[in-house]
Amino acid sequence: MSSLSHAPSEPSSDTLERDARLITADHSVAPGEIAVGVVIGRASEYFDFFVYGIASVLVFPALFFPFEQRLEGTLYAFVIFSFAFIARPFGTVVSMAIQRRWGRATKLTIALFLLGTSTVGIAFLPGYESAGVLSIVLLSILRVGQGLALGGSWDGLPSVLAMNAPPNRRGWYSMLGQLGAPVGFIVASGLFAFLYASLSLDDFLSWGWRYAFFVAFAINVVALFSRLRLVVTHEYEQLMEEGELEPTRVGELVRAQGGNLLIGAFAALASFALFHLVTVFPLSWIRLYSDQSVTGFLILQIFGGFLAAGAMVLSGVIADRVGRRRTLGTMAVLVAVFSGFAPTLLGGGTLGQDVFVLVGFVLLGLSYGQASGTVTSNFERRYRYTGAALTTDLAWLIGAAFAPLVALGLSANFGLAYVSVYLLSGAACTLAALSINRALESRD
Repeated sequence: MSSLSHAPSEPSSDTLERDARLITADHSVAPGEIAVGVVIGRASEYFDFFVYGIASVLVFPALFFPFEQRLEGTLYAFVIFSFAFIARPFGTVVSMAIQRRWGRATKLTIALFLLGTSTVGIAFLPGYESAGVLSIVLLSILRVGQGLALGGSWDGLPSVLAMNAPPNRRGWYSMLGQLGAPVGFIVASGLFAFLYASLSLDDFLSWGWRYAFFVAFAINVVALFSRLRLVVTHEYEQLMEEGELEPTRVGELVRAQGGNLLIGAFAALASFALFHLVTVFPLSWIRLYSDQSVTGFLILQIFGGFLAAGAMVLSGVIADRVGRRRTLGTMAVLVAVFSGFAPTLLGGGTLGQDVFVLVGFVLLGLSYGQASGTVTSNFERRYRYTGAALTTDLAWLIGAAFAPLVALGLSANFGLAYVSVYLLSGAACTLAALSINRALESRD
């Protein structure tokens, strides 16, 4: 197997930034371009995200943990899966310091190059049978690198969209940034379904899965240049300055707005808890405990991704009519109701499992579509840029980082009822955070 030093070379950050500035020298940013930049940027990140998540189920247990049974190997893979979410807040803290000193374009370039390098590095990793424990250590390091990069990739584009949106269209504009999730999932699942169906299992585990990570590397380069075209324009910089969307020191943010940081993280918890329980966890459950075809189930999930995208669009319409926080609260109630049916559906054979996935994707679209920034208006303007980034990081860490690990581990050993408990706890946290937020607003 080739070594990491043979990874494809990337264009230098200085070259990309210089080319972006030349192209945009006489170019202003239209709102539609910002929206496209948001979707492209988030879709590339989520594609990376799901490529790794799917590989954690289909590839990594056999490749890096062949000395364990399939269940234990998958659980170990999910432990490493969580490392990116643990590292993400640290990536945000470091990247904000870089931005304060060297600028937004430099920060974004470093973050996306780290993401691309870590992703393509995984594609070149040897398995346990070739490198022993070193292969697991390298996988862990590269996974941490992905997390640090994701923390540094915050460009403020969703905040620019939300703050410049008409008051009666904020739900719609906030939804646009979330569309990257189903787009990234659909492409990642489609690629793995094709590879898994086209190759023998030996070929897939030996070299086939690596192509997904090469594709992720290529998409990152395209997304990097697309976003740099926006962030280096004078108009974009002016919009950021007008909105006071500049990084602040994290210690100062925590002292001044720590309560809002926690409220924002917990307000989105129902969505983030559901996120992995309809994407990564069901695939692991089907792989271990069902006779369903892996390819067929991935195709079903692709259909679910389209349902989620449609539901996200609908969430923007609903939120603009009834309010974003009311929409998020209502969806949390529906997630709580859905949690009660989870054990029956997942234990109900092919039909029940398929219903769980498809209904879950619809609920995910409706709730996740408004999960970003719903309560970030609580932050004072000068703290909103850093506050929005850290709020998202904490929501991922608390709600989603350990969801596949906890759901699979508890369900396999103690029963599927624990899936209900996990979802219900996320819904309860969302409702509690929204209630506290409403009480604080009334007091103020």
